[in-house]
Amino acid sequence: MAEFVDRVVLHVAAGNGGNGCASVHREKFKPLGGPDGANGGRGGDVVLEVDPNTASLLDYHRRPHRRAGNGRPGQGSLRTGADGATIVLPVPNGTVVKTLDGEVLADLIGIGTRYVVAAGGRGGLGNAALAGAKRKAPGFALLGEPGVVLDVVLELKTVADVALVGFPSAGKSSLIAAISAARPKIADYPFTTLVPNLGVVSAGERTFTVADVPGLIAGASEGRGLGLEFLRHIERASTIVHVLDCATPESGRDPISDFEVIERELAAYDTLFIEPAHHSSSAAAPSYAALSDRPRLVVLNKIDVPDARDLAELVRSEFERRGLDVYEVSAASHEGLRDLTFAMAEMVEAHRAAQPPEEPTRIVLRPEPVGGVEFEVKDLGDNTYLITGEKPLRWLRQTDFGNDEAVGYLADRLARLGVEERLTRAGATAGATVLIGTEDDSVVFDWEPDLAAGSDHVLGARGTDSRLEGR
Repeated sequence: MAEFVDRVVLHVAAGNGGNGCASVHREKFKPLGGPDGANGGRGGDVVLEVDPNTASLLDYHRRPHRRAGNGRPGQGSLRTGADGATIVLPVPNGTVVKTLDGEVLADLIGIGTRYVVAAGGRGGLGNAALAGAKRKAPGFALLGEPGVVLDVVLELKTVADVALVGFPSAGKSSLIAAISAARPKIADYPFTTLVPNLGVVSAGERTFTVADVPGLIAGASEGRGLGLEFLRHIERASTIVHVLDCATPESGRDPISDFEVIERELAAYDTLFIEPAHHSSSAAAPSYAALSDRPRLVVLNKIDVPDARDLAELVRSEFERRGLDVYEVSAASHEGLRDLTFAMAEMVEAHRAAQPPEEPTRIVLRPEPVGGVEFEVKDLGDNTYLITGEKPLRWLRQTDFGNDEAVGYLADRLARLGVEERLTRAGATAGATVLIGTEDDSVVFDWEPDLAAGSDHVLGARGTDSRLEGR
């Protein structure tokens, strides 16, 4: 069974808002108690939060459907419905939230960072909140709004300062085990490492993290081996360290050719997957260059083997001629590791110093107008018109169409919004078919301009509307 998962499709559903309550206060000797129906509770949100104790997305691979609690309906005596339970889903540091089409919604970096992936629906207003000069005791209440339901992709990109790259069995796992407290699986066969391993390394007073990425081979950027699954874990590293096997028994391989193969795969990954603009919900998230442009070190490993030491001395000058710093080390005997860790620390420190200074976090609230764009009227021909817009759609969701007074209230709201005036300007005549929504999913009305929506009409009994009698 899988123990590490770094990409899942998560199906989330926020809670629905509770319905408002239509109630009239009843008490002995108080015949005109007035409306006392309260509002419904808000639906619960679905929230993603970076948790230091979560290292994988495995839990969401096993249980991909998550739902928040619904708001409770309002009650009489002005008792507001309880809000639905919000669920907080822990995710690893470095989790990217995307739509199914690949659009980045949030990049969660930093312990405690939160993102509301699905917002709960608002609770419906009770008749106490709807009472006014025209309707002193409304016989209806508004329905709660549905919560957001959507599918998102969670993709983990390891947050590390240094990435160790190289062919399988190059000694990356042994190296990270030698310089940190990480204890990855180590064996004498290829593809021993099946998941990225993180280690914390100290060099003097400086501390940084190193990621051991599963072995790459030629064609990794196109899906060969395990490379495509784990190349994303290199994206956040500021420094790339090539771990080259100087004691490989395979014919046709040597440190220089191995280095060139890995470099080609990093460049190919840049072309295929690195986005030109990095979108992040964290203002403190650092920016990185393409993989092929980042600082790198070359590590010639396994020099405890005599022939490997000779080969390392032979190829060292070629890497130095290319302007690369080279370190001959042995993860087994720990030879050369001190100099290597200090060199990595200097490169990490240089990257951190080049980042713009962090400014104090200031949260500026710029809420969009409720409902967004008001509405649009589209002429579909044959005296048929389509009304679109967030506000009319939201009002439809709030309306109880089994209550004539609620339907009349909807008509009044649309009239005040200017819908009837726009229909008249568009050429609509009595009996026009009016659709609110989309052409494929809408509520259909027969428009009768003589019903005087929005005027000071005389209301009928509670729950009725004189304009709809006989219709």
